[in-house]
Amino acid sequence: MNNAKLWLVVKPTVGIPLFLSAVAISSFLVHLGLVTQSGFFADYYKQDAAVVTTTEADAA
Repeated sequence: MNNAKLWLVVKPTVGIPLFLSAVAISSFLVHLGLVTQSGFFADYYKQDAAVVTTTEADAA
């Protein structure tokens, strides 16, 4: 481990859960931002019939 001296300052029982929770929280915030800021998720979850018929008509 190239940062072995870090564990002399921060105990592993504190540092490892803190690091893992920071990764989990940041991942959740990124996914939340994608869901709330992207328009295609709302269209996908609604499964609007007009969108399906329009794309089928465009393909034909």
